[in-house]
Amino acid sequence: MATNASGEKRSVLGELPTKELPLDFLKKITDQFSEERVIGSGAFGKVYKGIVPESSEVIAVKKLSENSPLSRDKAFENEVLNIMALKHENIVKLIGYCHDIVECLLCYEYLPNGSVHKNLFGTEKPGNMNWETRFKIIMGICEGLLFLHKIPIVHMDLKPENILLDDKMVPKIADFGLSRLFGQDQTRQRTQNVVGSYGYIAPEYLYRGEISTQSDIYSLGLMIIEITTGEKCIPEKNEPSARKFINKVRLS
Repeated sequence: MATNASGEKRSVLGELPTKELPLDFLKKITDQFSEERVIGSGAFGKVYKGIVPESSEVIAVKKLSENSPLSRDKAFENEVLNIMALKHENIVKLIGYCHDIVECLLCYEYLPNGSVHKNLFGTEKPGNMNWETRFKIIMGICEGLLFLHKIPIVHMDLKPENILLDDKMVPKIADFGLSRLFGQDQTRQRTQNVVGSYGYIAPEYLYRGEISTQSDIYSLGLMIIEITTGEKCIPEKNEPSARKFINKVRLS
């Protein structure tokens, strides 16, 4: 971070005139989107570690893929419109974006401890969380989700991979590519295009295309089971719901 005349730390990114960042700038801070800078990947694209040379400030840069569950432009629109103005401790902060002719990029605060999935099931430190930390993560996710549902925004893709942890293990809900913003008096939507992560999709959405805040509550319940038990939800190939996983936990 650079400092101002009074000696206070200030963000170089915070001084940019708008939230739209130049493509050349994002290429520079990610070393031309080097594979060595990749810190995550998913259905919507890869996430790179960006380091601002002048200040050593670190941000996360998501490069949206053309082969995602939704069109790249729609996923970009969902992310920018639905979370640009959101300010909550348990919602990832969107710093800026770039909508170029050939690229769609989103820039977020950098969260050094990675995803809940990595901490629960990753090869480096699987299950290395005490109960106090797990409870803190569950409470944080609930607080963030309550904030979204009061707007109301339905996330539609809650899973451990999309919950990121800061340096104090505070959870932040991320990846709003599938999110839906409801009207003020709207409580339910219907769709024929069901997309999401198998195992975490609510039955009424999976089989009838019904979308509501309850869709997220179902996914939240599965995550709470995973976080508390350390058991991973793995749906059968011919059964995209988590029914067998839930039955297994109930019987154990």
